[in-house]
Amino acid sequence: MLLFFIVGLLVHFVFFASIFDIYFTSPLVHGMTPQFTPLPPPARRLVLIVADGLRADALYEFDEKGNPRAPFIRNIIMHEGSWGISHTRVPTESRPGHVALIAGFYEDVSAVAKGWKENPVEFDSLINQSKYTWSWGSPDIVSMFAKGATGNHVFTHSYDADSEDFGAKDVTKLDTWVFDNIKEFFHAAKNNQSLFSKLNEEKVVFFLHLLGIDTNGHAHRPTSREYKDNIKLVDEGIKEIVSLLKDFYGNDEKTAFLFTSDHGMTDWGSHGAGHPSETFTPFVAWGAGIKYPQKVSDQQFNDVLLKGWKLEYWKRQDINQADVAPLMASLIGVPFPLNSVGILPVKYLNNTDAFKAESMYTNAKQILEQFKVKMTQKKEVTLPFLFTPFKLLSDSKQLDILRKARSYIKQENYDEAVFLCMELIHLSLEGLTYYHTYDRFFLGINVLLGFVGWASYASLLIIKSHSSLTRGVSKEVKKPSHLLLCSFVTIGILMAFFLLIQACPWTYYVYCLLPVPIWYAVLREYQVIQDLVTSLLTFPSRHFVGYLLALALGIEVLVLSFFYRYMLTAGLTVFAGWPFTTQLWTRAKSVSLSWIFFCLLLAVFPLMPVVGRKPDIFLVMGAGLLVLLLSLFVVTSLIKTKDRFVNDKLLLHLLQILSTVLSMWAVYSTHNSLLKKQGLPLINQVVSWIILASSFVVPLLSPRNLLERLFSILVSSMSAYLLLSTGYEALFPLVLSCLMFVWIHMEQETLQQSGVSCKQKVTSIHFSYNTDITQFRQLCLDDIRRAFFLVFFLVTAFFGTGNIASINSFDLASVYCFLTVFSPFMMGALMLWKIFIPFVLVMCAFEAVQLTTQLSSKSIFSSWSRIMAAGLILEQASATT
Repeated sequence: MLLFFIVGLLVHFVFFASIFDIYFTSPLVHGMTPQFTPLPPPARRLVLIVADGLRADALYEFDEKGNPRAPFIRNIIMHEGSWGISHTRVPTESRPGHVALIAGFYEDVSAVAKGWKENPVEFDSLINQSKYTWSWGSPDIVSMFAKGATGNHVFTHSYDADSEDFGAKDVTKLDTWVFDNIKEFFHAAKNNQSLFSKLNEEKVVFFLHLLGIDTNGHAHRPTSREYKDNIKLVDEGIKEIVSLLKDFYGNDEKTAFLFTSDHGMTDWGSHGAGHPSETFTPFVAWGAGIKYPQKVSDQQFNDVLLKGWKLEYWKRQDINQADVAPLMASLIGVPFPLNSVGILPVKYLNNTDAFKAESMYTNAKQILEQFKVKMTQKKEVTLPFLFTPFKLLSDSKQLDILRKARSYIKQENYDEAVFLCMELIHLSLEGLTYYHTYDRFFLGINVLLGFVGWASYASLLIIKSHSSLTRGVSKEVKKPSHLLLCSFVTIGILMAFFLLIQACPWTYYVYCLLPVPIWYAVLREYQVIQDLVTSLLTFPSRHFVGYLLALALGIEVLVLSFFYRYMLTAGLTVFAGWPFTTQLWTRAKSVSLSWIFFCLLLAVFPLMPVVGRKPDIFLVMGAGLLVLLLSLFVVTSLIKTKDRFVNDKLLLHLLQILSTVLSMWAVYSTHNSLLKKQGLPLINQVVSWIILASSFVVPLLSPRNLLERLFSILVSSMSAYLLLSTGYEALFPLVLSCLMFVWIHMEQETLQQSGVSCKQKVTSIHFSYNTDITQFRQLCLDDIRRAFFLVFFLVTAFFGTGNIASINSFDLASVYCFLTVFSPFMMGALMLWKIFIPFVLVMCAFEAVQLTTQLSSKSIFSSWSRIMAAGLILEQASATT
């Protein structure tokens, strides 16, 4: 049994790891030749200003008094430059956004393992291609481009990381620090001849990263006065910096300015997903090489944003975020970043048609270079007769398009040249995607085969060991033939040889060879399969089809609940009707009524807004009071008993009550302190960490009596959960636990009705390491229902208050009792524990169900695993197709 679980864990670990190896591999390639426009650029220097976390609507809209929120930027839009919306991609985080802006490609997803801070794979960027770059801002952002740069030409200036405090009194200091340091820098340059000469070189980049708006958005929400006032401060700061640069360079009109954002922010102060408030960021460009404002009578955009911003008569030109990198490279005449997939937005350029055509030609060749390298890499590790090239862009077609485009440029037919270059770019991008996902179908099929095989094998073991389904059908047990073993060994050797001659990574061997022993183990049980088929043939067809449809419908509801939370409400509503389908309603009416009540009460949560959108400290306090009332009720009941250990139990409960009270105090005190902009008090922080640590230890000191241990786990978990709550979600684990307590009683009543003997009262059952295996019984249809209930409750625990698959479901305010200084790993760990607390409560309750129903955990957990596997198989199948 131990070996079975160890192998099962390893198999599931491989399945989990395959997700990252199949869907989250780095898209970057190396070995390309730099490409740059041969004509002289319009600008000698470029200023890139990135206001972190700035939404497009927040910048372009008017304030409450009817005045522009950013008057200087609006003046630029109307009199000096071009504007539009820069469309970002998921994940809408700071590092991915800046990588797209400066390097021109969408973030390598493996960077999430390093908290979006380090470079998991080295890449080229505009900063690396520049002659000199000076950067000011957050240490997390400005330093990452310096690490990947070659030579000693990138200079960074950043404040201390501890300054990024969401609880600070005034976080606009993060932006004023940048503006003040730039002013000091240029003032000092006038008296430093070496620095002065560097600043007057060509191909110079100034990068300003402004973090104040993002920090205010997280701390106070984008609708707050702090967020909006920060935008005005940034607008004033940009105005001063522009004036400073013009004065320093003597109005030589050789400076290009770009102002944008890395990502937006939701109304509830988070980002990371794909909501328009997160993906719509402002983009304003002016100065050398940038087209002047264009007045139009009609625009192609159907949204109502233009009228709301009063910009319907100024031409809006939207771009993708990665398009900014080739635009900047074109403006100052540096090679396009080697890994860039951005398309040069020629509509922003104020230059000759020849320059635009040459720039587009360079852009096309730069992306085509990546396509060629990617194709060569894949061709080298694939057998010639198995290699399927990207047919839309053959070698002859590449040469034909390039030849025609060059011919059109020589003939001064620039529009046709630009059109051909755009066609080549789009085909190259399609080809890059094609080769990047070349092995995805092959690997997906192998993982799917392994998944189906493991599910089948575990199911056969359950039927063989814990079911009477096959008993009495077959009398003779046959040993598997040697031919079967030889066949699978041959298949394994051929597969390994096939992977070896293609120089595949070692992980490919794992995914492709794993199904071989699994399916051999399945076919070794052919006698069980034969007996099972024989038994099923004797089963009434009507009942069989009915059970099959019910199982399929249940699994489909589980899969849909990953995308539509209201499906959990539908499922819980159906669960509420369970007592009416059995004799429970007549034999255990009080327990049935409790079941119905808590099922319907829990069904409300998936219909509520995602956590963090509407914070309410009083709901958190209310949840704490309910926990206190429950604890006091238990203490009162304990005092009335004549238990000889009553003093020890009483002390433990009083300790947990104190922990709950301290949690409520810490939440309320921290909330008020941050509201007054006084930061996180040290005493609150210390108390919060102590409560969190004690929540892991205190339940272990409680008696082993089933209900007492479960209640102790609940109270300790709630103390920690209150500290991580901002609103209604504080009530969720409490309601979930009440339903779990009722479920335990319901299952025991069900067992009694089925006629199983040796029934114990729930209050007399103890958790124990040594369980009498002779009391275990065989599986029945009710156990499949129990396994399904477990899976459904686990999904409800994960998705009941939010969508954990969406980054913007996480509210940073949840961890403010523990820390307010930005720390992605620590904050992520705390929020993950908040997610896992309901999961732990469900699993503890299920262990109690397993004890009360006298069922082997191996059999029912295997049933649970099969149900989960069925749902995952459906998703894997859809992904591979």
